[in-house]
This record gives sequence, structure tokens and C-alpha cells, in this order.
Amino acid sequence: MTVCFILAAAGLLALAAGTCCFGIAQLTPGRLAVTYLPGAGRILSAKALDAREQSILVMLRLPRVAAALAAGAGLGTAGAAMQAITANPMASPFTTGLSSAAALGAAAVLVFGGVSPFMAKTATVAAAFFMALLCAALVFGIANYKGMGREALVLTGIALNYFFSALNSTMQFIANEEQLPAIVHWSFGSVNSVGWPDIAVMGLCLAVAVPVFLRQGWAFNLMASGSDEAARALGINTRRVRLAAGAAVTLVTAGVVSFTGVIGFVGLAAPHGARLLAGDDYRLVVPFSLIIGAALVLAADTLGRTLFSPVTIPVGIVVSYVGVPLLLFLILRERRGRL
Repeated sequence: MTVCFILAAAGLLALAAGTCCFGIAQLTPGRLAVTYLPGAGRILSAKALDAREQSILVMLRLPRVAAALAAGAGLGTAGAAMQAITANPMASPFTTGLSSAAALGAAAVLVFGGVSPFMAKTATVAAAFFMALLCAALVFGIANYKGMGREALVLTGIALNYFFSALNSTMQFIANEEQLPAIVHWSFGSVNSVGWPDIAVMGLCLAVAVPVFLRQGWAFNLMASGSDEAARALGINTRRVRLAAGAAVTLVTAGVVSFTGVIGFVGLAAPHGARLLAGDDYRLVVPFSLIIGAALVLAADTLGRTLFSPVTIPVGIVVSYVGVPLLLFLILRERRGRL
């Protein structure tokens, strides 16, 4: 299994390197090697990148690739954690309503404004992040009041998801003809405008959350079996695990969607793909979900910006086209007793 993980990680790195070469500017692997690898020019006959092409690589393509990797990794691991603590294979990071709450925060800034154009993006990101945290606090607070059972967690999340969706629809209804397209475009999910400072924040959220998921791997195995009583009998504090994992899910999901908008389906499909490769052991499902989620978003973003170039389709749309057939394939591959 270690070899399989290493091969998967190597495949992800190769995919990331390859996607840097796709686009209008002809940045081929040979030209990249000649530019950045000492001595490659003596072996390859390719032409080195000029200053403009290096700027395209560093300021446009690399941030886009890094943002797609961070978003997919975060949503994939968060999805695995949510499916474990709810014992529900249909759960995702958005089960608790975080996406609807973040969309409401962004829509409120876009509709009511009150900030300078230079601070518009910062205000939108901050509002989306704050509303996602507020929604999570309400969900886990109510679930904790009811004993932190998985049923209370899921049902509270569904209720608040509908509530924030209704508020977001109200924002769209009262928005004018200039504000409405901005609200709708934000909800599509995109890595177009994500820069290096944004990626640093997303990476920090990942660095905090992923170790939490990895440490809880054994507890996830027991809780995903569907019996909290059995987990507690083996010494697992299920309430504490749900609070810790839920806080980490909230942090990484809010850190992603506040910068990229809503990129759905990754947190649902990536854990299923990971279980197909690694079985049901969450000590392996979490890291494989990271790789599959990152690869899924990166592949979807690359297709979105190259298939109809120069028109770019937001990654949140493309990932559904890519992910739905994948999930259907995984469902068909599942054994009847596990569905």
C-alpha cells in the first residue's frame, strides 16, 4: 500500500507539472527543463522561456495549479472526515451548510457593498469565511447540545443549509443587474483570481487540519462502522472526536470556499475513490482522499480552461461533469451489501 501511495503521489506531481504546459503560451516540458534545469540545454534543443513566458508561468499558471491542488486536497480530506464522523457515505464537507453560508456572506458584500474597490475581494473573502464559521458553530453547538450524535449533526446541517440557501436566494432576488452576475459567478467556484497570498492561507488551513484527520484515523474506523457504543467501549470519546474533526473540517472548508467559491462534489467523490484503492481503513482513506481530491480539481480546472479556450469554464461546473460519472462508476463497483 505504501508503494501504491507513492505512485499516486508521483502521478499527481506529474499531472501538476503537465498542466503547467497547457494554455495559449507554448510552455512545453522541454522548454521548462532548458529554462530551470542546469545543463538541460546541452541535451535538449528546445528554446528557453523568455521573460514574458516566465511571468505567465510564475504569476498565472503556477498559482492556478497550486490553488487547484490545495482546494482539492482540502475538500477531499474534509469529505473523508465528514463521512467517518457521520457514518454516512453520502456526507461531504458541505453537509453542515458551509457552502450556503459562505455564499451568503459573499453575496451580502456584493449586494450591500460599503467597501472601497481595493478592499472588495478582501471583504468578500472575510465575509464568506466568517459566515462559514458561524454556520459551523451553530451546527456543532446544536449537535453538542443533543449529545453530538451523528443524526443531530446531519439533520442540523441540512436544516441550516436550506436556511442559508433561502437567504442567498433572497440576496439574488434583490440584487441589481450588476450585482447578480457577480453573485452567481462566485457560486460557480473558480481558481481564476486566487493568488499566492490566498494560497498561503489555504495551505496554512491544510497544515492545521490534515494532521488532525490523520491522528483520528483509528477513531474514524470505529465511528464509521455506525456504532458509537462500540467505539466508546473501546475507549474512543466520540463527542471529542466529532468536535475536533468538525473544527478541522470547518477550518479547511471555509479556507477553501472563501477564496474559490463553491466547488462541490469533490468531498463526496474523493473518499469513495480512496476506499476503492485503499479499502475502508481511514488511516489510508484520508491521505488517498487528499491525492484524489487534488487530482480531480486540477484535472477539472485544466479541462475548463483549455477545451473552449479562450473561454474559461469555472472549475465548479467542470468538476461536476467529471465527478458524476466517476461517482456512478464507483457506486456500480461497490458490493451490494455495502451500498
